Amino acid sequence: MAAMVQSGVFRRLVQIALCFLFISISLVKPDDEQKYVLDAEMFAKAVKDKAHFIMFFAPWCGHCKRLQPTWNELAEKYNNNEDSEVNLGKVDCTVETALCSEYGVTGYPTLKFFRPGEEAVKYQGKRDAETLEKFMKETLDPSTKEEPEVAATGPPEAKDGLYELNAGNFDKHVAKGSHFVKFYAPWCGHCKRLAPTWEELAKDSDGKVTINKIDCTSEKPVCDKFEVRGYPTLLFIKDGQKIEKYGGARDLDALKSYVEKMQASGKEAPKPEKVKKVEEKQEVKKDEDKPSKVVTLGEDSFETGIGTGLTFVKFFAPWCGHCKRLAPTWEELAEKVASKPNIKIAKVDCTVDKDVCKKAEVRGYPTLILYSNGKKVDDYNKARELDALYKYITERPHDEL
Repeated sequence: MAAMVQSGVFRRLVQIALCFLFISISLVKPDDEQKYVLDAEMFAKAVKDKAHFIMFFAPWCGHCKRLQPTWNELAEKYNNNEDSEVNLGKVDCTVETALCSEYGVTGYPTLKFFRPGEEAVKYQGKRDAETLEKFMKETLDPSTKEEPEVAATGPPEAKDGLYELNAGNFDKHVAKGSHFVKFYAPWCGHCKRLAPTWEELAKDSDGKVTINKIDCTSEKPVCDKFEVRGYPTLLFIKDGQKIEKYGGARDLDALKSYVEKMQASGKEAPKPEKVKKVEEKQEVKKDEDKPSKVVTLGEDSFETGIGTGLTFVKFFAPWCGHCKRLAPTWEELAEKVASKPNIKIAKVDCTVDKDVCKKAEVRGYPTLILYSNGKKVDDYNKARELDALYKYITERPHDEL
């Protein structure tokens, strides 16, 4: 009997010991993957209050695992510094699927820089600590950005028919004749898979259409000029102007057929003057056909304009590319809420009414701010699709409406 009691006590002690062991294990410093991870709620508050550099990742992703130590090292450096203007964080896309979808994450890791009131900037450079830090500093303060060194300006030499271009010789090289150009990044998987086929295409070229490539990680100004948004981007350029973006199959036969077709077509790019006149004509026609329901506010009308009901205000600059892309959606939003008397969709041109924008603490374009009965309610930093904007403005709490 005594032996049984002793045995029971022993088992109980073992259970207690294992329990304490489990607790101690759970308190161990988390592994690299779980450090600085934000959930959706934490993320929304973080990017609203301060600049954040975010890594969207998946635990099973090999590239993410390799980046984790570097990312954590930078987070340790910046997040624990009270004077730091930026923090680093991570979002696990296998957990926060809706959040990752909202910000257009389709591959891992995706790195995006968020500043309060501004559209996120996607990072596409090298993933070493030095380059990542340089990007953060330049994004926070563009005046610190170093002008890239212009490469040799001499004419490029073809290697087996393939021209490797740079900022120094690109414009002159494509100024006359027909050129098929691959804009790529060395780390891009699709680019790597296309590389041998592109080389074969160059070898088979008769020279009437040159086959070219340019590295967008080192020659960013050229890629920005041609509005390259992803890799690889294949553009057919004639006499210095983009004719069209290639979107077909990337096997050798398809690429050769495309080059032959473009060469035979003699297709020309429209002259800039003509394009401008057509756009102006379309703009006038649009204005005549359908008056805008977006309320334009300024120095004399701002306070009155936001004084009653809900007013969703877009602070913009005419030269801002993001603003231009948002403009038609903003018009559609105004049309869609036109039947709701308590909601107004408005805009302020910050190049005209600078004082209004200064008082609203606008630091980037476009900045979207919601006002209720004259008081600021919220900075909008989420998706800018029509459905998301409409849901946001119409599903406000009853005390605001």
